[in-house]
Amino acid sequence: MTQASTGPRRGFLGSTFHSLRYFNYRLWFFGSMIANTGTWAQRVAQGWLVLTELTDDSGIAMGIVTGLQFLPALLLSPIAGVTADRVDRRKMLMLTQGAMGALALGLGILVLSGAVELWMVYGFAFALGCASAFDGPVRQTFVSDMVQPADLPNAVGLNSTSFNLARMVGPGLAGLAIAWVGTGWVFVANGVFFGATILALTLMRVGELNPRDVVPRARGQFREGLAYVRHRSDLVVVMVTVGVVSSLGMNQAVTQGVMARQVFERGPEEYGVLGSVMAVGSLLGALMATRRRNPRVRTVILAAFAFGVASLLSALAPSFWWFAASLVPVGFTVLTMLTSANATVQTSTDPAYRGRVMSLYMMVLLGTGPFGAPLVGWIAEQFGARTSILVGAVPSILVAAVAALWVRRAWDVRVGLDREPRRHLTYEGPRERAARAAEEGRQT
Repeated sequence: MTQASTGPRRGFLGSTFHSLRYFNYRLWFFGSMIANTGTWAQRVAQGWLVLTELTDDSGIAMGIVTGLQFLPALLLSPIAGVTADRVDRRKMLMLTQGAMGALALGLGILVLSGAVELWMVYGFAFALGCASAFDGPVRQTFVSDMVQPADLPNAVGLNSTSFNLARMVGPGLAGLAIAWVGTGWVFVANGVFFGATILALTLMRVGELNPRDVVPRARGQFREGLAYVRHRSDLVVVMVTVGVVSSLGMNQAVTQGVMARQVFERGPEEYGVLGSVMAVGSLLGALMATRRRNPRVRTVILAAFAFGVASLLSALAPSFWWFAASLVPVGFTVLTMLTSANATVQTSTDPAYRGRVMSLYMMVLLGTGPFGAPLVGWIAEQFGARTSILVGAVPSILVAAVAALWVRRAWDVRVGLDREPRRHLTYEGPRERAARAAEEGRQT
């Protein structure tokens, strides 16, 4: 049985880090943080390897590498989602994390030996994407196996906190390591860091994981997941919004590299700094998400709009350090959107469909990368790095505006100004009306 959540939550720390009371989740949190540090370091090393050692600052090559890494999420998500509902998630994660660690070691050995070529990086990126396609839905839904349902939004927010703490440290370490010892050792270190997650999974108390009904093998299970989402307009709104922002706006692996090299003429240390600075904003967004007990669709839409505005301002930054500073609100808004979307999808989905629904979510989040990343890379090469950011900022603003208008009309959402006891905005949608009707029913 899972440990009970005992005692009231008091103060900022008690509310923010509540899910760390679970032994299994504690192991997962810190193990993932170590592995994610290596992953973020590898992303910087991979980008620098492609830009400076294997090409002459080719934005298209950067876009292809990023696209190949995300292409399997589009191709394999139907199988991965069904798998997440069928298998022992802890054991599956051991396999996927081990595979990603082995790929990192392999690429590192090729770089250190001097045998690496661009096509090899393409192949490793695609293979890593295949492992990640199966890892993503299982990793996302495994959180619900470690904590009680009421703590799931907090655990999702803490997952993002761990991810972004690693994001703050990893790129900066990578920049220093590249300057000192080269890119190859960064890949090797990442391969070793994956051992932290595997060790955490091995040490877990299996009896404290939440029991769940494993979906038996049957035909048409992915179609069942599609039908489930199709009849849930809230999930459709979330996935469409995230899909547009992800495909065109969330290509920092491409845009930050070309901005650092082409616009500001900076080296690997400064390139690593950009990722760490953006992670500061992402970490603030993740910490706020841990305190959000009831994730909402409106938060996803507002955050997508704010991300578009923040990205627009970053594209206009006049100097390197202004550009770096502009990445703080970019990181904050995109992380707010993603944590709200993730928690909304997980907490509102029937557990029997959760793996398949999360695989669809991962498909729109990552599977659009093969189209968006090469396009953004081509735009960066043809029209400049700043334009490549604008091509993500404007559609993000537009999709958020369209989603807000549709939601207001389809769900009869009403926004007003209440003057008592003091001025504040009021919001009434389906959830608020259902809660009010339930309260009136109890009173009568």
